[in-house]
Formats: sequence, structure tokens, C-alpha cells
Amino acid sequence: MSKKVLCLGNALVDIITQLESDTTLEKLNLPKASMQLVDQELLKSIQESTSNLPSTLQTGGSAANTANGIANLGIDSGYIGMVGEDELGEFYAKDMLDNSIEPKFFKSKTTPTGRAIALISKDGERTFATYLGAAIELSADLLRKELFEGYDYFHIEGYLIVNNALIKRAIELAKQEGLKVSIDFASYNVVEDNLQFLKDILKNVDIIFANEEEAKSFTQQEPLSALITISEYCEIAIVKIGEKGSLIKSKEKEFIISSSKRAKVDTTGAGDMYAAGFLAGLCLDKDLEHCGKMGSILAGNVVEVYGAKMDSERWTKIKEEIKAL
Repeated sequence: MSKKVLCLGNALVDIITQLESDTTLEKLNLPKASMQLVDQELLKSIQESTSNLPSTLQTGGSAANTANGIANLGIDSGYIGMVGEDELGEFYAKDMLDNSIEPKFFKSKTTPTGRAIALISKDGERTFATYLGAAIELSADLLRKELFEGYDYFHIEGYLIVNNALIKRAIELAKQEGLKVSIDFASYNVVEDNLQFLKDILKNVDIIFANEEEAKSFTQQEPLSALITISEYCEIAIVKIGEKGSLIKSKEKEFIISSSKRAKVDTTGAGDMYAAGFLAGLCLDKDLEHCGKMGSILAGNVVEVYGAKMDSERWTKIKEEIKAL
């Protein structure tokens, strides 16, 4: 029987919007490839400014994407999040159940479900304008140890780092229940703004995922050196280096995982899917190199589609690629 993964994150509905040029980002004062928190008023302004552009609606949030990827590989996964008592909240919960993810939702009676406008540049890079909505009301005092029972891994999205008390309590409860804790750094600006707190909590984290920019923000070093520094905090360190692949280090073992050539359409969810493949590999007791290759396969496939969701045909293809490893 395979192991199980529980994820914690901001429950957000993604509005995937395709940009005609990066001029739109400049006009909206959104740094390319960043994640910026916005209030309801600014969210409305951005939606109005981009209303003429092609867009689609998907359930999202970094950890939710990871839970979705894990579940689609046949591994049991659960998700803790907070939504509003509204149509988008119902849409979110139904999508979880439809994808065989155990929803562990809290609901706000006063605040709408959060949403993230994902602005996709022509080169496939994505920039997020995020209204957290109900997600921000997920607090430490809502968590209880029963939520963690029966799981083996606990995965946290880095966007939650701003909620110090929540993160501390979640890690504490996960450790009490014997779970291995995994965290994805999420965004370079999140790392920069919360550097000391991040360093403080990592002593209780077992697995760290960071991309090249996030690793540099954390260590001020280039990928290989950053990998070594990050590995001093945890059992398994992963630095993703985009089209070049990824670097993995655990104690004295180091691996370089190459990525296959893909038609990059949209990088939304690439890091989330890498984490999904890697954690699924751990649940199946695969070695670290195999886990890295699984992560690379999922990430490579999701950049070929808009958004972080893939259809059943794509998942069949992914499973065949993994089987051929």
C-alpha cells in the first residue's frame, strides 16, 4: 500500500489570461514572473484591464495543484484550505472530489473565495495577481491533529509563509503525527520578504523545493552552491533550473536530472507538478533520481498546456512516460 500526502495551501480559483504583450504588465505595475497580493479593488481593475483577452477558469493554488498531480498518479492525497460560502467555493470543493482528493475545507461566512489572475506572457512565463479572499482567514487555531492522521507526507506551499502562526502550528501538528514535512518556496519575492522566518522554520522541514530564482533569494548563490546551502537545512534539497532540469541533494548523494525538450506554452503549475511527481515517487519508495525524473515528466507536460490542469489523455501519456523510466 502506497503512502499518502496531505497538502496545505491557499484555495484559489485561477483565471488563466493570455497576454498579447508584456506592456500590460508594465501598465499594471506587475513585475514579470512575480506573485503580487492585491485587494478586491485592484483585482477588479486588473480584471477590467484584461477583460478583452482570452481566459479560462480553473481551481488553483500551488499546494492544490500538487495534490491534484499526486492524485492523478494514483496516490491518495488530501488538501486543507479555506473557501467562501459562494459559487466559487462550491466549484472548488466539487473539483477536489472529482479528482479523488480528500477535501478538508473550512468555510468563511463573510469573505468570498480567493482567486488568482495568472497573466501568461508570449514566452510562457506567468505573473500572478492574487486576491487571497477567504484563504487568508485560514488560521492556526482552526488546525487540529485529526486533520493529519493517516498521512505520511505533509506538503506546504510557500505562499503561506506570511501567516507565521499557521505555518508553525501546521508543522508542529504534522511532526507530532510523524509526517515528513515538505515545503515549496513558491516565489522569489516571498522568500525575500520572509527570509528570517523561513530560515527559522526550516529546521523542522524534511524536503525543500526551490527554483533557481528562489534559491538565489534564499542563499545569494548560483544553483549548485545554493543546493549545498539549502541541503544543510533538510534531508532532501531540490533546486529546479528550468529547461536545464533540476538538482537534488541528500546527504552525500547528488543528482542532476535533465529535462526533455518541450513546447513551452505556459509555465503555470510547473513547480507544483514537479513537487507532485517527486512526492508521488517517494510514496512509491522510489530512489531520489527516479523521483526527480517523475517530477521532470510532470513539469514538462504541464508547460505544454494552459494552466495547471491536464486532461485524462495527457495523464495517460504521463503514466506511460513514467513506466518507461
